Amino acid sequence: MDKYIVTISRQFGSLGRSIAANLADRLGVTYLDRDIVEETAKRMGQHVSSISNSEEQGFGGFVRRAFPLGAEASLRDSIFEVQKNIIRDFAKEQSGIVVGRCADYVLEDHPRLLSVYIYAPVESRLINCTERLGMDEKEARKMINDVDTAREQYHKTYIPGYKNPFSGRDLCIDSSAFGVEGTAEILEHIIRKKFYD
Repeated sequence: MDKYIVTISRQFGSLGRSIAANLADRLGVTYLDRDIVEETAKRMGQHVSSISNSEEQGFGGFVRRAFPLGAEASLRDSIFEVQKNIIRDFAKEQSGIVVGRCADYVLEDHPRLLSVYIYAPVESRLINCTERLGMDEKEARKMINDVDTAREQYHKTYIPGYKNPFSGRDLCIDSSAFGVEGTAEILEHIIRKKFYD
């Protein structure tokens, strides 16, 4: 079977990362998420915490405070370029799932790509944040707003002509309607139909 890639973008608190991990187990493929940060740090000769703090979160203010006079933009651009190469190297070698980091755009020319966007209503995401992640409601509301805003800015910066998180995706799915297991099961069915049959 020819290699395929599934990219998963998600709203904060929609459980997209858990769904991606579950889906990878079901399909028996590799799931690439935090590994990208570790490999980026290795390739750039940086600490993992430096890369983690500087990528997407940089659009929320941390990097602007840490690196004055535009250095943060240069650092973010360097991180994006390294991560783009990591994602492309991964997609050449094997089938798998890539979470976040504009992977759908980075791999837009891949011949066997399925791009998925996972979302959920704010109230459902609040429940996920408080019950699954142990956050208090005020903290959860702030994180939902801050991370969603940062991700939007990240996409606008690196994807030419970006409109909104729903545009240009092959599939958008509300995880609150099906839960982690149910959403992963639906995606597994679609992926097997598209790439395995």
